[in-house]
Amino acid sequence: MPYYSYGYGYDSANLIYLILLVPVLLLSLYAQAAVSGNFSRYSKVTNRRGLTGAQAAASVLRAHGITDVGIARCSGKLTDHYDPRSNTIFLSDSVYDAATVAAVGVAAHEAGHAVQYAVGYGPVRLRSAIVKTTQFSSQASFIILMLGLVLYSQPILLLGIVLFGVVAFFQLVTLPVEFNASHRALETLEGEHILEDEEMAGARKVLRAAALTYVAALLSSLLQLLRYVLIFLNRSGNRRGGRR
Repeated sequence: MPYYSYGYGYDSANLIYLILLVPVLLLSLYAQAAVSGNFSRYSKVTNRRGLTGAQAAASVLRAHGITDVGIARCSGKLTDHYDPRSNTIFLSDSVYDAATVAAVGVAAHEAGHAVQYAVGYGPVRLRSAIVKTTQFSSQASFIILMLGLVLYSQPILLLGIVLFGVVAFFQLVTLPVEFNASHRALETLEGEHILEDEEMAGARKVLRAAALTYVAALLSSLLQLLRYVLIFLNRSGNRRGGRR
C-alpha cells in the first residue's frame, strides 16, 4: 500500500497560500475603501457644466459617432454597467441624474465600454466569446475541486483546476478591458472639455480606484489557483514516492 505524507499536499500549499493571502487581502480592502471613499468624495463635487451622468455618457458616445446605444437607469449603488446584449448603458441612481464629478467619471467609463464594442476592441471581443464558458466553469469548478480533494482523485482535481483556470483567465482578460474603457473615458472627457482640468483629477481617482478592484480580484483568483496547483503537485509527488 503506498504511503502518503500527512496533509495530502495541504500543508505546504496552505502555508504558501496564507503567506501570500495577507498582502492580497490588504490590497482588496484598500481597493474597496478607495472606491467607496473617492466616489463619496467626488459625489459631493458638482461639475461646472452641470452635466448629469446620463448626459455625460451621451456626450462621450456622440464624440465617437455612436448614436444607437441606449442609456437607462438601474437600481442599486455602483451597479453601473454596459449591457452589449441590449446595447444599453445602465446607470445607477447616484450617477444617472447626478451632476457630479464622480457621476460623470463613472458614466463616461461605461460609455467607454460601448465604444469598445462599437470599434471591435480585441480584448472585449475575447471576453464576450468566453462569457458562457466562464459562467459554467465558475459554477462547476468549486464542486469538482471539492470532489477531487475529498475523493483524493487526481484526474478530478486536475479538471477542477482547469475549470478554475478559465475563471482566472477571464479576469485576466477583464483587466485590459477595464483599463482601456477608463482611458477612453478620460481621454474623451478631457478632449471634449466635458470636465475642467481640476475636475479631471477627481474623475481619474474614481476610475483608478475602481480599476484596482479588478486587479485585486485577479490576484485573489490566481492565489487560489496556485493553492490548488500546489496541492495537485504535492499529491502527485506523494504518489510517486509511495510507489518506490
